[in-house]
Amino acid sequence: MPFNRIALFSGLMNKRIRIILQYLILFGLGVFFTWLSLKNLNQEKIAQIKLALANARHWLMFPVFGMLLLSHYIRALRWKLLIEPMGYNPTSWHCFFAVMIGYLTNQGVPRLGEVLKCTILGRNENIPPEKLIGTVILERIIDAITFATIFGFTLIIQPHLLGNIREAIMSAPEDGQKGISGKTIFLIIVGVLVVLFLAWIIIRKKTWKDLRRIFGRIWRSVVQGVLTIKFLKKRKRFIVYTVVIWSLYLFSGYLGFMAFKETSGYGIKEAFAILSTGSVGLIVSPGGIGAYAYLIQQTMIQYRLSDAIASAFGWILWLAQTMIIVVGGLFSFVAIPVHNKRKQPEKG
Repeated sequence: MPFNRIALFSGLMNKRIRIILQYLILFGLGVFFTWLSLKNLNQEKIAQIKLALANARHWLMFPVFGMLLLSHYIRALRWKLLIEPMGYNPTSWHCFFAVMIGYLTNQGVPRLGEVLKCTILGRNENIPPEKLIGTVILERIIDAITFATIFGFTLIIQPHLLGNIREAIMSAPEDGQKGISGKTIFLIIVGVLVVLFLAWIIIRKKTWKDLRRIFGRIWRSVVQGVLTIKFLKKRKRFIVYTVVIWSLYLFSGYLGFMAFKETSGYGIKEAFAILSTGSVGLIVSPGGIGAYAYLIQQTMIQYRLSDAIASAFGWILWLAQTMIIVVGGLFSFVAIPVHNKRKQPEKG
């Protein structure tokens, strides 16, 4: 019996260590990309940023906030469509509050937010949380397919964009600047990831057959996700919601261009570009910290925007999205008990 307890304790500790290492790596990437984005700032560039901010159309941030908030509410409505076929009918507001709290949690602890939003909705709507996990996974698959479609469309209308960004990231420092080349940094990151991947294979005793099985399971999940839409009772509404969500993301970036004199000449083509590369940044690090701003910066440089303004523009877009999540998430924590109290029938 003591040996079983020791084995159980050892297993829990190993799992906890893996989780801690995973979070350290993810946040380390965020810090690293933050450094990449800000490392070339000097007094002249800081002065350019201050001037751009002083001359900005600040009022345009309000419609940007509104569009981002609306996208989260429609995402909640779309989630509700996936829940209803299971025989449950949660309120739209409970779904929205759960979505916002999940986003807020993901800012600090990646992927925990998906579990927490299922727990919160389940607790307030008497739905077993484990039944909601499948709907969240399906949402992720649908969004991944939608993102791949948008990214592909962006490359079709701008075939040289990806190559130009890659070349800019990997280029050596400009004359007179100190530092290592982007290519060296890229090779270091790839090397670290390869070492971690091989260590995982050795520690977990995975074979190539196991890896093929894992990738096969992922592929089957993608196919299942696509086929599931076919059997939804309100699949047309689901598709419309998905298109509206990503359209709001697109046009919030377009409005962001209008806020600054230096970027006001850009249009939908550039908005597709920052939506594509910015979405990659949100995946790379928790909440997109560092990575989002850096990839937006490198993208806008391809459209001849100055390095300093491109960096500031990326950070402002990231801050706008993060502010909505923080404010909306904290508000949702407070709003849930108030909403539940109003739903209760008055005692006579």
